[in-house]
Amino acid sequence: MRLLLLGGTGEARALAAALLPRGIEVVSSLAGRVTNPALPVGEVRIGGFGGVDGLVEHLGREAIDAVVDATHPFAATITRNAAAAAHLTGVPLLVLRRPGWSDPDGSWTRVPDIEAAAALAAAAPPGTVFLTTGRRDLAAFAADAGHAYLARAVDPPETAMPPHTTVLLARGPYRVDDETALLHEHAVSLLITKDSGGAMTAAKLSAARALGVPVVVVDRPPLPPGVEAVDTVDAAARWVLSLDSAGG
Repeated sequence: MRLLLLGGTGEARALAAALLPRGIEVVSSLAGRVTNPALPVGEVRIGGFGGVDGLVEHLGREAIDAVVDATHPFAATITRNAAAAAHLTGVPLLVLRRPGWSDPDGSWTRVPDIEAAAALAAAAPPGTVFLTTGRRDLAAFAADAGHAYLARAVDPPETAMPPHTTVLLARGPYRVDDETALLHEHAVSLLITKDSGGAMTAAKLSAARALGVPVVVVDRPPLPPGVEAVDTVDAAARWVLSLDSAGG
């Protein structure tokens, strides 16, 4: 069985490692937007497909038997394209998404998109906004000259930014003690993040709660209608192996 595994997430790497010893031919596809990404075991391709048509052509040319989309929960474009290509070709598709974060005391403000988060930031009292939404989303905040911004990203931003921005280049996982010290050092008054889920970057939420820093969380984009989804690597592995067993 030949599986196309979309995504450079930790879940994607874990799934590739689980399936290769079971005789599944895994081809992992990374978007190529991060410098020096952590690579999974097995065959790897880097770069886009050229939209739905390109993905349809790739599935046929490479004789792909199934697709698992384990991309980041906010990689909405490739998820839509994968759903459309699977529908057109009949290739089975599963989406693997880690669970989102839960708000233990109901204090977070949830917003539907990055533009709504930027509007809240602009209207907030003066202070320092800690942005962990990714470098490509900085442009949404670029018009806000009334706040200082601390923007954390893996790679340097290549887009417009707010006038008073400090860029911190770092890669998780992060520790609660370190995140607490960071919030103190920069006198952070508001944290804005995406509901990425997972343990690697959750420490900032614990630090913000302990310090009483308000948190704005951008909700995940919805999955395409009718797409089957699971939230654990084990469940995704069982899905793939069941297809392989049925086909064999």
